[in-house]
Amino acid sequence: MFRSRAKTEKAPTDKVTADLSQQPRDPQAPKGRPTPKRSEAQTQRRRAASAAPADRKAAMKRQREARRADLARQREALASGDERYLPVRDKGPVRRFVRDYVDSRFCIAEWFLPLAVIILILSVIQVQNIQSISLLLWLGVIILIVVDSIGLSIRLKKQLRERFPDTPKRGAVAYGLMRTLQMRRLRLPKPQVKRGERP
Repeated sequence: MFRSRAKTEKAPTDKVTADLSQQPRDPQAPKGRPTPKRSEAQTQRRRAASAAPADRKAAMKRQREARRADLARQREALASGDERYLPVRDKGPVRRFVRDYVDSRFCIAEWFLPLAVIILILSVIQVQNIQSISLLLWLGVIILIVVDSIGLSIRLKKQLRERFPDTPKRGAVAYGLMRTLQMRRLRLPKPQVKRGERP
């Protein structure tokens, strides 16, 4: 009659947990892994305790520092061309060959941005003849870039088939075409060959 409510409410849950814990595992069912020796288990526990940071802030700080170090290494690799630390999209002999092939030749597409700025300035001038010239220039630049890109992709595919017959080359031509749109001095990874030099 004078029992506290908390005790009466706790009683059914105790039964449920007792029932769950009493369900025995089939003794013939395999555990799935061998039982480790006591010394091995203790060393694993010690390692986990020493490796685990004291709190979440320390763990986040450590992750940020590691990420910053990785990014710094990648920046250095993009400047020097060091294959070990390059981003995944720039790694491998196929991508290196594509970069060298594009960097060794003159591409009209690399002058797209400066030409676009010049044409834009000409189109702003309120003289009918200059505006029509700027429109023709715009059309001519686009046609030249398309023709040059088609020629480059055909030659690049042929070179890749000859040099890397068994290596996967997916996305290599698109990678090369995207590189042609960047001005030579702004390309990353930095060009490793001079113009006219055979890769």
